Amino acid sequence: MKNNTTRLRAWSLGLSSLALIATLGACTGDQTPPATDDAATTDSTETTDGATSEIAGSVAIDGSSTVFPIAEAMAEEFQNANPDVRVTVGVSGTGGGFKKFCAGETDISNASRPIKEEEIALCEEGGVEYIEIPIAYDALSVVANPENDWAMCLTTEELATIWSPDAEGTIDNWSQVREGFPDEPLTLYGPGTDSGTFDYFTDAINGDEGLSRGDYTASEDDNVVVQGVVNEKGALGYFGLAYFEENADSLRAVEVDDGDASNGEGCVAPSVATVDDTTYQPLARPIFIYVSTTAIERPEVSSLIDFYMQEENGELVAEVGYVPMSSEIYGKAQARVSSMTTGSIFGGGSTVGVKLIDVL
Repeated sequence: MKNNTTRLRAWSLGLSSLALIATLGACTGDQTPPATDDAATTDSTETTDGATSEIAGSVAIDGSSTVFPIAEAMAEEFQNANPDVRVTVGVSGTGGGFKKFCAGETDISNASRPIKEEEIALCEEGGVEYIEIPIAYDALSVVANPENDWAMCLTTEELATIWSPDAEGTIDNWSQVREGFPDEPLTLYGPGTDSGTFDYFTDAINGDEGLSRGDYTASEDDNVVVQGVVNEKGALGYFGLAYFEENADSLRAVEVDDGDASNGEGCVAPSVATVDDTTYQPLARPIFIYVSTTAIERPEVSSLIDFYMQEENGELVAEVGYVPMSSEIYGKAQARVSSMTTGSIFGGGSTVGVKLIDVL
């Protein structure tokens, strides 16, 4: 397997390239065609470790930028073992990915939040049935410029003061956030409205998906958020844990206090450990892939899904900065695939405060 730093740098640079490709595609009207099994063959091919694989074909994946690093890592290792399978991974955001998926343009959709009611209806309209599969946990990370030496910890109430719709055009200085904070311009960066990260953050902090001020720099490319915060002392942004860990030398993670005195935790930093022990609240979340029931009938797709579900491949999840699921949850997810259980366990609702073990 690749060195962790090498892989992270590769996908970080790759996202910018993917964003450029997506932009060019939009300008020319090009669309990624749906994956087909036309190339499938029963010829055996020797893999890099000397084993043989009889799987061939192509798999089209798109969706969340948060889930992209996991998908890229899984695709790379799967293709090493199955060199006649071509796996393409795009980044359109969770919402953009579902639009393609429900139109039958992709086989697998990456999602950093569950499918919404309107997307469920869109898939029904497109005749696309799907299996919802949790694949990892993430710690949605609030980040600041390292020169910001005052906002070491923010309460969820203060985050709401900063990000609520009422803050638009009015809360533009750190001195307005907390008494004692300096007279320093507050500039904000975050994911766009097609992002599942945007949906989860607004739900967890402002109490409703999509409820946010609009006067911030929004981008589906998390590297834009990174650069914005790096370049401005008073900047604040948010994205998935892997993007923080990849840029930890130039950003600072802000600790979060959920205001729940009963748990006695106070300020907690995002990390694999605090997600695993459930102390990082309310910004820890499960992330998903969705596979269509038509696509999973093809050997190359079903084999890739099996690869995701092998507990030992949780090492790839950890390698790119996310938290692998427990053995029990892997087992329950595998059971959903084996039984071809379709639909969403969330029914278009939120995952804030929901424990997967209780609903799977």
